[in-house]
Amino acid sequence: MRARLIAVGERMPAWVAEGFAEYRKRLSHDFPLELVEIKPGARGKGRDDARATLDEGVAILATLPRDIHVVALDGRGKAWSSEDLARQLEQWRMGGRDVAFLIGGPDGHAPEVLARADQTWSLGPLTLPHMLVRLVLAEQLYRATTLVAGHPYHRA
Repeated sequence: MRARLIAVGERMPAWVAEGFAEYRKRLSHDFPLELVEIKPGARGKGRDDARATLDEGVAILATLPRDIHVVALDGRGKAWSSEDLARQLEQWRMGGRDVAFLIGGPDGHAPEVLARADQTWSLGPLTLPHMLVRLVLAEQLYRATTLVAGHPYHRA
């Protein structure tokens, strides 16, 4: 099983890129993680933010294989503990499908993206910079794989 992180935004700050690369490397054997970056929709003075979100949604949906399990990160989604995520990981593995995690742009996901999602996941009530969400997601996926494997990385 493989994972794909599809995220709106380009050019992670160096410290995020380094941290993400570290967890991606750690995941490479148990849960390979591919990053797909989506160009943000045009925003600003005289621009339609809703149109930008829809454009981002079209681009996200275009990257999804038909048979992939989709988890949209969304503040209105279900919050999972690290242990919950480990259980989800086991269920996804038993389902035999690859998994895509979606991070939207500054205005969230287009309705079509949320409609396509098999699950929505909230990292909690905090508002996080989208680039930081990539790093948190990668670390939590690594933590979940270590929980499943019985590795001592996670000490709750």
